[in-house]
Amino acid sequence: MQVSSLNEVKIYSLSAGRSLPEWLSDRKKRALQKKDVDIRRRIELIQDFEMPTVSTKIKVSRDGQYIMAVGTYKPRIRCFDTYQLSQKFERCLDSEVVTFEILSDDYSKIVFLQCGRFVEFHSQHGHYYKTRIPKFGRDFSYHYPSCDLYFVGASSEVYRLNLEQGRFLNSLQTDASESNACDINPVHFLFAMGTAEGKVECWDPRTRNRVGLLDCALSSVTADTEIEGLPSVSALKFDGALNMAVGTSTGQVLLYDLRSSNPLIVKDHHYGLPIKSIQFQHQLDLIISADSRIIKMWNKDTGKIFTSMEPEYDINDVCLYPNSGMLMTANEAPKMNIYYIPVLGPAPKWCSFLDNLTEELEENPESTVYDDYKFVTRQDLENLGLAHLIGSPLLRAYMHGFFMDIRLYHKAKMMANPFAYEEYRREKIRQKIEETRAQRVQLKKLPKVNKELALKLIEEEGEEQQITRKRKQKNLPSLLKDDRFKVMFENPDFQVDEQSEEFRLLNPLVSKISEKRKRKLKVLEELEAQEQEEEEEPEGKASDAESSESSDDEKGWVEEVRKQRKLLRQEEKVKRQERFKEDQQTSLKPQFFEIKEGEEFRSFKDSAKKQKLMKKTLGDRLKLEEKLGTLNVSDTTVGSKQATFKLKK
Repeated sequence: MQVSSLNEVKIYSLSAGRSLPEWLSDRKKRALQKKDVDIRRRIELIQDFEMPTVSTKIKVSRDGQYIMAVGTYKPRIRCFDTYQLSQKFERCLDSEVVTFEILSDDYSKIVFLQCGRFVEFHSQHGHYYKTRIPKFGRDFSYHYPSCDLYFVGASSEVYRLNLEQGRFLNSLQTDASESNACDINPVHFLFAMGTAEGKVECWDPRTRNRVGLLDCALSSVTADTEIEGLPSVSALKFDGALNMAVGTSTGQVLLYDLRSSNPLIVKDHHYGLPIKSIQFQHQLDLIISADSRIIKMWNKDTGKIFTSMEPEYDINDVCLYPNSGMLMTANEAPKMNIYYIPVLGPAPKWCSFLDNLTEELEENPESTVYDDYKFVTRQDLENLGLAHLIGSPLLRAYMHGFFMDIRLYHKAKMMANPFAYEEYRREKIRQKIEETRAQRVQLKKLPKVNKELALKLIEEEGEEQQITRKRKQKNLPSLLKDDRFKVMFENPDFQVDEQSEEFRLLNPLVSKISEKRKRKLKVLEELEAQEQEEEEEPEGKASDAESSESSDDEKGWVEEVRKQRKLLRQEEKVKRQERFKEDQQTSLKPQFFEIKEGEEFRSFKDSAKKQKLMKKTLGDRLKLEEKLGTLNVSDTTVGSKQATFKLKK
C-alpha cells in the first residue's frame, strides 16, 4: 500500500504493488508470496479486481453492494460483490461498451450502449434483449418517471426508447450537429445535453421543448486560459436542483447555477485534455474532476485545490463510492485503482478495517526509501566528478539535490575513491569498539543542583521501567526530561535544604538513604575523574553501591522519628544556651525617646493603667466605661441590647 500526501491530505493507494498472473496455479502463488515481501505485504481489497487489458467504465449499484466494470479485450463486464470481496460473475459481449447504466438497485437490470450502435439489455440471469439505434451513440440517460432512455451521439437528434412500451418514441430535434454527453437532473428531471459546438441544451421531458441554452465555449475562455480550437462539451453532471458542472474538451470545468447564464466559477486543469468525469462530494463541498492524466479535488465555492492524484496510467473513468472516502478509477491498464482518502469520509462498511489500518500507519510513519536510486547533493556530485551530468536524463532534480541510479553511484564512487574498503574497515573497527564500550560502566551525568534528588529519580525510573516491561505497559515520561521542572535542577534557589526541621521530620529515613546515595555519588565522581585522566579505561562491572536491605517497617520508622526529634531538641537546647550567653555578654544602654509636637508627657503610670485594664474581662471593662460615661447600654423594643460608644479626643 502506497501513501502519498498533497496539501497535508493523506491518500492511500490500495491497489499498489505487483499483481500475479491468472494462469499461475495456487501452489505457485503461495510460493511467490513466501519469497517476495512486496507480494506478501500488498492489500488485495477485492479479489481479482482487474480487467484482461483495459477498463473503460466503472460504477457502483445504488445499494452499494455491487461494483460493475466494463473493459476489453475481449469486451466484457465484471460484477464484484463487496460483501464477499470477490467477483460475482463475468459476461462477455459482442462489441466494446461505450457506457452503461444500472437501472435497478442491484445488478438485475443493466443497459449497455455499445460502439456498434447496439443497445443491449441484461437481466439477473444474463442477456435479455438487443436493439440498435440509427446513429452511433456516445452517451445516454434514464428518465425514471416515464421509463425513457435518451441517447445522444453523432447526430442532431436525441433518440428516445420507452422501456414500458418497448418501442422508440419521437426523437428530440436539436440545433447541434453532434452531442457528446447528457444527464438528467435527479430532482426536477430536466434533461441536459452537451454539444460538439460547446453549448448545453436543456429540455423539459414533459413538453419535449427546449427550455434553455448555455454557451459554455465562450464562458470557458478567460484571460488566464490558452486553448487550441473550439471547446466542446465532454462531461456533464447535475448537483441538486440548481447546480450543474460542465467539462470541456480543452480541460476546463464550469460550475453553473441554472438561474444564470454565466458560470459561478471556471476551473482549468492546465493540461489541455478533455474532462472525462465529474463527481460531487457533498460533505466537504468538493468537485472531483478528472481528465486522462490527473484527478483534481477542489472547492466548489472558491476553486481552491484540495488535493490531486496522478495515476501511473491514463484515466478512463472515476467512481466515488457513496458516503465514504473511497475512490475507484478505470485505467488504460489491467488493474483498476482503488484509493482511500480518510479526510473525505470513513471507509465503507464492507472494509471498515481500513480505518484501523490507516490509524496505525499514521501513528508509526515510515520514511520513503528508494531502493534503486541514491539521493546526492551538488557537493556530492562534485566530489564524485559527476557535476557535468547535471541537466542530463541520468539525474532527476529533487528538492536540494538529485536522484541518480544506485549502480552508477557505486561505479563512480569506486573510481573516485579506490580506498573505500580501508574506510569501510576502519568504520567497522570503530563500531566494534563502540559496542565493547557500551558494556562498560555507564556514567550518569547528574545536574549541578539537587544531585541526590536527580539520582533518586533515576533509580525510581529504572525500577518503573522493569515493572512496566514485565506488565507490558507504556513508560511514563521522566521528570528529569520534562521542561516544566528543568529549573529545579539548574537554579540554586531550588536546592533542597536537608538540614531543615521540616525535611528531617517529613523524611525520617532520608538519613540512611542519603548515605547510600552519597556513596553512589562518590563512586560516580571517582569514575568521571578516572575517565578524564585516561582516554581508554579498563572494562569492569558496575559496583554494587546500593545495599539490598531496607527498613520500611513501622517500628523502624517510629524509632527514626524519635531519634530525629531527640536530635532536634538537643540542637534547640544548644542554640538557646548560645543565645543566653550572647545576652549576658551584651551591655544594656539607656534609650532616649523624643515626644512629638503638640503632645504632653504625663507619666509612665498611664501605660501601667492600660496594662491592668487589658487584664480585666470584657464585662468589667464595659462597666468601667459605663461609669466614665463613654458607653451607654439600653434595651430595645425587640428584646436586644443597644450600645452607644463615645470616642475620646
